[in-house]
Amino acid sequence: MTEKIKITFLGTSDAIPTAERNHTSIWLNFAGENILIDCGEGTQRQIRKAGLNPCKLTRILITHWHADHILGLPGLLKTMAMSGYNKTLHIYGPKGTKFLMAALSKLFAIHDGFKIEIKEISGKFFETKDFYLSAEKMAHGVSCNAYSFVKKGQIRIDKSKLKKLKIKEGVHLKDLKKGKSIKYNGKTYKAKNLTYKEGEKKITFVFDTKINDKIVPFAKNSDIFVCEASSVNEDTAKKHQHMMAEQAAEIAKRAKVKKLILSHISQRVERDINGNLSRAKKKFSNTFVAKDLYSVEI
Repeated sequence: MTEKIKITFLGTSDAIPTAERNHTSIWLNFAGENILIDCGEGTQRQIRKAGLNPCKLTRILITHWHADHILGLPGLLKTMAMSGYNKTLHIYGPKGTKFLMAALSKLFAIHDGFKIEIKEISGKFFETKDFYLSAEKMAHGVSCNAYSFVKKGQIRIDKSKLKKLKIKEGVHLKDLKKGKSIKYNGKTYKAKNLTYKEGEKKITFVFDTKINDKIVPFAKNSDIFVCEASSVNEDTAKKHQHMMAEQAAEIAKRAKVKKLILSHISQRVERDINGNLSRAKKKFSNTFVAKDLYSVEI
């Protein structure tokens, strides 16, 4: 059975939350990994509302250290400690993350009670046999990262062909995934005739940043491209180093992504959310606007 990637939007607002939108945070689940992208104020309550368990978190990715993306961390870490979290929590972020985590811990008197490993990263920074994580620097006036989660392509056994050839499942099929032939009931079967390549799956997260040349190549061929849509016109986008919905859509088109999900929605954008979505769809039709607690699987 193919393992699904599930992302849950815990918060979808920009710097100012609304009654419908909490500060930014996304939970990604895949094969026992539970990865939090940003942790705005109120995130742990959103985790509860989504029916998730904070003690299952394995990694936290910080895009940058503006308050609306990190102020949920002290409370979340305290809750995890009080709830008996006993694993090593891995926290990744841009340059300055180690210093700022230390300052945050001192300011809020966080005595974790469990091991936290902090790394300042760029490029590919974590990899298993099934997936890898990568980061790219963005342009927002402070050290800032975008992130990609990539599920690696896998060799899969074609069960319909097994059934047709009356080959039963079992350990004797193990070599097929290695590209080796197998023998079954006296007959030899080549791996290429019983397997197929399942392509990789890619999810890219781009939050606070102005338009820059690194976004398109970093998001290239993403199955899901989650991008900020904070600004209502080019002047405010340039001034505050953010993006408009139409700009995110143009990037999605150029990067040849499959699906664009707009998040980090400001109150100004929210006032004309249908208009902003319509303008984005004119550039990239497969565009959607995230809502708090909305989930999607691939």
